[in-house]
Amino acid sequence: MYDIPKKIPDRPTRLMDQLRFHIRKRGLAYTTEKTYVTWILRYIRFHNKQHPRELSEAHVEMFLDHLSVQQNVSKNTQRTALNAIVFLYRDFLDKELTNLSFTFASTKRRLPVVFSHEEALTVINKLTGQYKLMAQLMFGCGLRISECIRLRVKDLDFGMNVVIVRDGKGGKDRSTVLPSVLHDHLKEQIARVKLLHEQDSRDGFGEVYMPNRLAIKFPAGARSMEWKYLFPAKNLAKDPRSNAIRRHHVMDRVVQKEVKKAIRASQIYKHANCHTFRHSFATSLLQQGYDIRTIQKLLGHANVETTEIYTHVLRQGANAVKSPLERSGL
Repeated sequence: MYDIPKKIPDRPTRLMDQLRFHIRKRGLAYTTEKTYVTWILRYIRFHNKQHPRELSEAHVEMFLDHLSVQQNVSKNTQRTALNAIVFLYRDFLDKELTNLSFTFASTKRRLPVVFSHEEALTVINKLTGQYKLMAQLMFGCGLRISECIRLRVKDLDFGMNVVIVRDGKGGKDRSTVLPSVLHDHLKEQIARVKLLHEQDSRDGFGEVYMPNRLAIKFPAGARSMEWKYLFPAKNLAKDPRSNAIRRHHVMDRVVQKEVKKAIRASQIYKHANCHTFRHSFATSLLQQGYDIRTIQKLLGHANVETTEIYTHVLRQGANAVKSPLERSGL
């Protein structure tokens, strides 16, 4: 249950528990918490586990230089590490970092790998069961794998042909298109979830994890169908915070493994994975003539510049070029 916040003591004394408490008090997304904690731990271990209060700006610069020069990380990765460390000092330790001087990682612009429409369908048809349906949703709705596996029954609006993505990247909700061709398959999946829920309830279980304080606000919600995960895990598991036995959603690594097998079976020799379906959703919409702002909204990008990279993949408009060989008659 990697996306359920770890339990921390009511009165935390250890540094990382205090940091987690402070992050949650600020209302940051759990994905942000995990990212910040990971980078801050790396920073502390790099300096032989010294307490951050004992480290100066020079130590911060040394770590960021190490990431750029020795680890050869990307500019975005270095920026993420910097954001985590700035949060540690400015927001948690109340110590401002000023005039940092370090080697910026070089900007390496890589175009996303995409499937053609035929390739995407070929990979999807190599999958079966709920894995096929998840791939169809990632390709047909532009979902990240984390968004797909965390879908709940209530997030599907068949009447409006909409999927509601809850707590997406950046902690934001958004809506995206729900393909009508998937309605029957999704209703069949919901029926399977209902049967599994009824069996779990007969066995003395049947609860599902409720985020934040919703379990207190809606005490019956944990046993209701609308809150059930659309793609439940095969086995029950212990909640790390409450020790309650619940059925969580399928793990992303399990889905990634099945999709990788389908890509190999399709004999598609691209560096592709589940996220390639999301990239392919965006490029397909561009090919159909949808405007970049609409695609930005459906993908949930904060900046349109992020979405514009797909135009470079297609080389549309003034950048469209045909090889001279196309006119050679060979």
